[in-house]
Amino acid sequence: MQEYEYIAPCHFGLEAVLKREINDIGYEIVEVSDGRVIFKGDAGALARANIFVRTAERIMLRVGTFKATTFDELFEKTKALPWEEYLPSDAKFWVTKATTNKSKLFSASDIQSIVKKAIVDRLKGVYRIGWFEENGAEYPIRIFIMKDIVTVALDTSGVSLHKRGYRQLVGKAPISETLAAALIMLTPWNKDRILIDPFCGSGTFPIEAALIGANIAPGMNREFTAENWKNIVPKKVWYEAITEAEDGIIRDVSMNIQGYDLDGDIVKCAMANAREAGVEEYIHFQQRDMKMLSSPKKYGFIITNPPYGERLEDKESLPKLYKDMGQAFDKLDTWSKFIITSYEDAEKYLGRKATKNRKIYNGMIKSYFYQYMGPKPPRQNTSDNQ
Repeated sequence: MQEYEYIAPCHFGLEAVLKREINDIGYEIVEVSDGRVIFKGDAGALARANIFVRTAERIMLRVGTFKATTFDELFEKTKALPWEEYLPSDAKFWVTKATTNKSKLFSASDIQSIVKKAIVDRLKGVYRIGWFEENGAEYPIRIFIMKDIVTVALDTSGVSLHKRGYRQLVGKAPISETLAAALIMLTPWNKDRILIDPFCGSGTFPIEAALIGANIAPGMNREFTAENWKNIVPKKVWYEAITEAEDGIIRDVSMNIQGYDLDGDIVKCAMANAREAGVEEYIHFQQRDMKMLSSPKKYGFIITNPPYGERLEDKESLPKLYKDMGQAFDKLDTWSKFIITSYEDAEKYLGRKATKNRKIYNGMIKSYFYQYMGPKPPRQNTSDNQ
């Protein structure tokens, strides 16, 4: 089977987590740069990466990379790529997005138009036709230009991979599914340890933890654009990947995952989302004030995305909120706590400096992942770890 190069973008600061995931499913890493991992694999890698990888935003098949500083150069070098190897004569293709940074070519709309014209020109000569009906499978194209280096890729995922299909209802300022999964995977949490999210919102952290704990592949219940690319990925490859995902589920797993929120309506949303994800049996959701946080377990994990003042009027309440949070967390002094927030005074009001502080970009928002590591539970005292 032919080998391809794939581009997997992710949140800035989480490349190492994505690299580990791709290695774990058996593919060779070609390059790691800010917000992206490039890897090699056959057509099966396209299907398996879309279905199994939790932390990538999408999977793209690289068609080519070249330098271009003029629109003529962009046209000619795009036309020189072997598009007939990817696009059948009835393909519906368009440049869905063009981004450019620190480059001489900066007009996204012009880049999109010129790339489309170059591909049409190439395929007219190959297929000996003057007009393309474009009534077949969809092949969205993405263009990235960085320091005059153009990367041309086919978007295999379609809808972003953070849309797992379970989150029908959301609260305000929800964390994305891919970011939540990556942050959980940055911690030492595993399915045998209790996990609490005291600001659970629509339930993303608890649900992603349950999916990880039960080894449920994140892309099992959604569709991908490349499912219709029969010229590149045979249908049986998708069936095999789904069967592999089904076989990998740990069906007899027992987990103690809890999600709390002050808003009763959003707790109902979280319950509905967990039901949709097929993990409701693993999570206990409850309307509860963060100040009431408690647990009889001596060791455990808190992973949470508290409010950080999206609106100006909310910012005034942050010092008290974070002070209250610090006092509540201190009651569980042997627990490990992990907090993502863009609030820069978080440590000051939490009352303690974090063991580790990692800068993460949540979209365009610069955030911090504060990690407060608790002591490891003694090995012999397994009842405390449940």
